[in-house]
Amino acid sequence: MVYLKLVLTMVLWGGTFVAGRQLAGQVGPAAAAFLRFAIATACLLALIRLKEGALPRLDRRGVLGVLLLGATGVFAYNVLFFTGLATVGAGRAAVIIAGNPILIALGAALFFGEGLTRRKAAGISLSVAGAVTVIGRGDPLSLLSSGVTPGDAAILGCVASWSAYSLLGKAVMGRISPLAAVTWSSLAGTLMLVPAALAEGLTPGAYPLGAWAGLAYLGVCGTVLGFTWFYEGIRAVGASRAGVFINLVPVSAVILAYVLLGEPVDMSLLAGGLLVLTGVWLTNTARRPAAA
Repeated sequence: MVYLKLVLTMVLWGGTFVAGRQLAGQVGPAAAAFLRFAIATACLLALIRLKEGALPRLDRRGVLGVLLLGATGVFAYNVLFFTGLATVGAGRAAVIIAGNPILIALGAALFFGEGLTRRKAAGISLSVAGAVTVIGRGDPLSLLSSGVTPGDAAILGCVASWSAYSLLGKAVMGRISPLAAVTWSSLAGTLMLVPAALAEGLTPGAYPLGAWAGLAYLGVCGTVLGFTWFYEGIRAVGASRAGVFINLVPVSAVILAYVLLGEPVDMSLLAGGLLVLTGVWLTNTARRPAAA
């Protein structure tokens, strides 16, 4: 069930690129991030009350942990995400995000002793190559022809902030449940986003119905379900093994574009998808090496 939830999470996150791209021209980056997590926080508070009775109290170390989670995975990631998608296509952004597993695996090896075997390294490399093949339509070098734009740099910032969020989450979940960690981080990040959203000119009444539909998807599916299932995966199989599933995001994004937008599916998608799945299998069947 953990692996199934991780796969479903990546499908949901593939859809966030489509929703985020559509929102880019209608809602400002900070306002979109704030509204996404305001919706998510309300749902998470109701969910944790139903499942765990109440949001657990935090000691000083726990408070510091959730503040860092809110600053990295909610505030920084989402402002950069919506900023980048204002100028970067959903497919190109998804490829840049495919760098996440590399940073997560390296960080997990450095800070948590999740050593890197040759098999795991090969799996990570294959899954990254597959993701690049999918979005590059069989010509990965074409993605580099336009160079690094400010939008690309913003999406690269997403990689750094999400990697930090994933690794910090592993430490915080030693003290509280995945659902509690996500709820606390969502609440903290939402409060951090308030000043930026107000400064940007938050005007909820002016947004069309389609924008609210996108925000609801991002809040409920992309955040409540996605974040909770991803953290469950990190706790169950480790940060590096869970992180490599992120390479399924660009594959699912292309498939969703085909289903929802009628974009064609060619052999590069099939070949890239096979590489990603092979990489995920290699990484998650590798023996865990002894900690250094």
